[in-house]
Amino acid sequence: MKFNPNSGFLYSVAVIVIVFVIAQSLFFLIRAYRRAKVIGMDMKQIRKTIMSTTIFTIAPAISILLGVVTLSKFLGLPLPWIRLSVIGAITYELPAATTTAKAIGVSLSDTITDPKAYTAIAWVMTLGIMPSIILVPILLKRIQKGILSIKNKDSKWGELFITAIFLGMISAFLGMVFAGVRNGLVGWIPIFVLLFSALLMAGCGLLYKVCNIKWLQNYALPISMLGAMAFAVVITPLIV
Repeated sequence: MKFNPNSGFLYSVAVIVIVFVIAQSLFFLIRAYRRAKVIGMDMKQIRKTIMSTTIFTIAPAISILLGVVTLSKFLGLPLPWIRLSVIGAITYELPAATTTAKAIGVSLSDTITDPKAYTAIAWVMTLGIMPSIILVPILLKRIQKGILSIKNKDSKWGELFITAIFLGMISAFLGMVFAGVRNGLVGWIPIFVLLFSALLMAGCGLLYKVCNIKWLQNYALPISMLGAMAFAVVITPLIV
């Protein structure tokens, strides 16, 4: 019997997992909203926060959708749909899947029909993310305690430390951006997109500082991400 990565069974598993994730999110959202009412929080501010965070998730959601589409070309739809709906880390899932596929000699242009190859990719994607699942509950309190200690001693240094951690995390993926620079102009597309995104962020920062457009403080990141995606769609066909 030929293996089918888009089988009804895998779709059923995907639907069950995703419905559970959505139900869990709605459960805690409703409980948090009701709790805010009980303790007398400013509900206008709460609704504003919900709206701003909802808009903020649009850009990451689009990038995740693009990741699902990319992975579904050779992994089928159910597995990428499950992985990126639960974890949502396209910067991890896509490299893990493509690297494993190349290592075992599987074509990325055709849908996988070899169950062993499919299983190998699924295991690498799963095991690779396990350390973060295990280490977070073990080390999170210690890390938070250390950061809080630094902020109590010097709030400015504490903010810089948190920013440095975030930039360090982002820098870990810069290898993907610069990996193809030796392949000619095509390899520079990720760099052009990165620079355009940085330019949009700088523009939002100037508008916020100079023109005092306050709402840009919350939406600068989604604007730069969506703008960079649109720029990538335009520039890629021109270069390729």
